Amino acid sequence: MLQTKTVGGVDLAYYIVCKRKLWLYKKGIGMESESDRVLEGSILHETSYPRLNKKEILIDGAFKIDAIEGEYVREIKLSSKMQESDKMQMLFYLYQLFLRGMKKKGLISYTKEKKTVEVLLTEENKKNIQRAIAEAYQIIDRDTPPPIQKLRYCKSCAYYPFCFSREDDDDDA
Repeated sequence: MLQTKTVGGVDLAYYIVCKRKLWLYKKGIGMESESDRVLEGSILHETSYPRLNKKEILIDGAFKIDAIEGEYVREIKLSSKMQESDKMQMLFYLYQLFLRGMKKKGLISYTKEKKTVEVLLTEENKKNIQRAIAEAYQIIDRDTPPPIQKLRYCKSCAYYPFCFSREDDDDDA
């Protein structure tokens, strides 16, 4: 299924992690449904913070946030291994809420580590998120995917078999 051209929070997380993953995802090449890690994250979202009434909130039909808790938007993650992309995703949500007249702070909760990180939408972060959104659109608009880059976390990515299938063939030769 072809994703919408609109850039969202998950898209910006992918933008930080891997430009190729962003392009593939937005072109409708979805590999997440096959991923045990994605399934684990879905279960985590369902079971975390049961006391919160507002969970999985769709804002203006445009993006979904995990939870709102007073002055905070909360995102729930398994681990802090992708902290930079998690922060970018949170900044996107804070920025979108800011554009809608809501001033919130962010909390990213890493449940396995029992760790929470606060994220604030500063003027510098507003500029960073605007730049990232513009660059994400440039990537999505490309006719071909960005080249493969072998990154330290590729093997745990749902897109690994797609990106590196030829490499496995070469190993057998």
